[in-house]
Amino acid sequence: MTKIVRKSFAVAVAACAAIALPLSLPALAQSANLPLLGELTKGEWTVRFRDGSAARKICVRSGSELIQLRHRGSTCSRFVVEDSENRVAVQYTCSGNGYARTNIRRETNALVQIESQGIAGGLPFQLTAEARRTGNC
Repeated sequence: MTKIVRKSFAVAVAACAAIALPLSLPALAQSANLPLLGELTKGEWTVRFRDGSAARKICVRSGSELIQLRHRGSTCSRFVVEDSENRVAVQYTCSGNGYARTNIRRETNALVQIESQGIAGGLPFQLTAEARRTGNC
């Protein structure tokens, strides 16, 4: 009987570890060096949302400002899913404030396409937008 209990306990521990590891991965990547975002032209960018929401102006200094459009100002851990010449995908988690996955596709260093979906303020969101450099900050 104790062999069955030990085996069941070992299986339960392994199952918990298999679930917990993927959930902890975003926390392991605190910051990401993404060359594509660093190559974007610095300055004021206008983000135009495809759902008709009001456009938003953002001062882009590093390019990473475009990752967290729905979690601006939040300290979040990030995990880079894709980092190629013209595409970046980042999954991030903001402790107590939600999470999201953002895909950015560069057309030029002054024009990008953004898709993001996740949870913000306890509610799901999905956005698609075009961001274009429009001036100086």
